Amino acid sequence: MIYIFATSVQTDQDIEELKPYLNEKLPDAKWNFDIEDCDNIFRVDTPTLRAESIVRLLSDAGYRCEELPY
Repeated sequence: MIYIFATSVQTDQDIEELKPYLNEKLPDAKWNFDIEDCDNIFRVDTPTLRAESIVRLLSDAGYRCEELPY
């Protein structure tokens, strides 16, 4: 399942700081950020996790994360 989120992640440094955490917490997922987009998009392709779990992961790391409708 592919999920798309609006986030408060704004810089490459934010992404670099999140990378080890997300790789640990999302081992079976493919993920990326598009900080050029006005919503600072976070895309996650995961076979197992639900959107609520992903929102919680970013929230626990100190970032706003909200699922966007397709």
